[in-house]
Amino acid sequence: MSELTSHMLHHSWNGILNAVLRFYHPGISAKWFQSLLRSKIACFLALTLFQMGSHFEASSQTVAPATESVDLAQNVEPSASIDIAESNNNDNSNNEALEIESEGASPNEAPLPKPEFVSAGFSGLDKPRKAKWQQKLTLGPGDEVNLRLYGYPTLERPGVAIGPDGRISYLQIQDFVAAGLTIDELREALSAELSVYYRNALVIVTPGSFKSKRYVILGKVIDKGVFVLDRPTTVLEAVARARGLETGLFEGNTVELADMSRSFLARGNQRVAVDFENLFYRGDLSQNALLEPGDFLYFPSSIANEVYVLGQVASPGPLGFTQNATVLTMITTRGGFTNRAFRKRVLVVRGSLSDPKTLIVNVDDILAGRAADFPVQPKDIIFIAERPWIRVEELLDMAVSAYIQAATATWTGQNIGPFIPQPFVPSIR
Repeated sequence: MSELTSHMLHHSWNGILNAVLRFYHPGISAKWFQSLLRSKIACFLALTLFQMGSHFEASSQTVAPATESVDLAQNVEPSASIDIAESNNNDNSNNEALEIESEGASPNEAPLPKPEFVSAGFSGLDKPRKAKWQQKLTLGPGDEVNLRLYGYPTLERPGVAIGPDGRISYLQIQDFVAAGLTIDELREALSAELSVYYRNALVIVTPGSFKSKRYVILGKVIDKGVFVLDRPTTVLEAVARARGLETGLFEGNTVELADMSRSFLARGNQRVAVDFENLFYRGDLSQNALLEPGDFLYFPSSIANEVYVLGQVASPGPLGFTQNATVLTMITTRGGFTNRAFRKRVLVVRGSLSDPKTLIVNVDDILAGRAADFPVQPKDIIFIAERPWIRVEELLDMAVSAYIQAATATWTGQNIGPFIPQPFVPSIR
């Protein structure tokens, strides 16, 4: 077909199409209808090709396994198929064993408990969260609150202090016990009390200052004493707040006088498992625990060559280390055994509190001449139990607890005075 003929057919087709569209749809042009027709034809062709391709892939996948299964059935004997199944079962069992071993613990063993530490916020990835005592912050003696009765601006009382007995007074309310309550609990209680005197009484309570939460830090720090826990404070921050550790000169070099291997943090009736050596010497911030109200930090001296004789002796306490000192001489210097002392297994604790080394000495054999006396080293802890024991773990906590009490009482008696009738720290298990 010549170019002139095709051009004439194209124009004649457009003319016929325009005439039809004017008759049925006067607002639609022939060019718009042709473009729409082309797009619909293209979509139809693409959809048809896609369906043909997917059908071809599905048919090829269904055919291939069938041919492979036929080949396997023709080439493999029945006994071989059983061997293959058994090898697959063995492989699965080996994989399960590897998965158990990769977890690093036997399925019958419980994981060791780890001390809980709250993020101190030293890393930008850490999200600080509240400790248990901060989740319900209660008032106590020494705290101050601001009180105001809604609708009565002249009855505002700023800076109302909670007395040593834990009580406050406001308007008609006298000697109301506020210690142990939160801000919200105090607001509700005061509003209920004043509703007898005022219609729809609403007391507005806002915190003024928190001074009732405190901690104690003693030993080889520059500023010793009691500090207010008015903000989240870690062990490092507490030492910095006490102006750091004491230092001295040794062979022309400045050295710290605190013994980190025997330093401890006591909380309630327990010793918090903080490794002070890793924290201060190796920068392990995972040991930088947050302090809680009533905590006690103690840093003993590193130059004090003392041996602690504790437990069932006549006068338990520390002794200065001397050359050729032994377990028997130390016990004798402290007044000897009591009637309840178990002398066959005397425990000697050596090293740091976080990783102690335990030694067992039979004093009965030493007294009978069946064994040589055991030499001691500076900072050893000699503990004599009052009953027979087998496992060292049964006695180690008691020995460390006795050492903490003795070390604290000794330092307090030497630096504070006068006579203290009771231990400064409660019994620590």
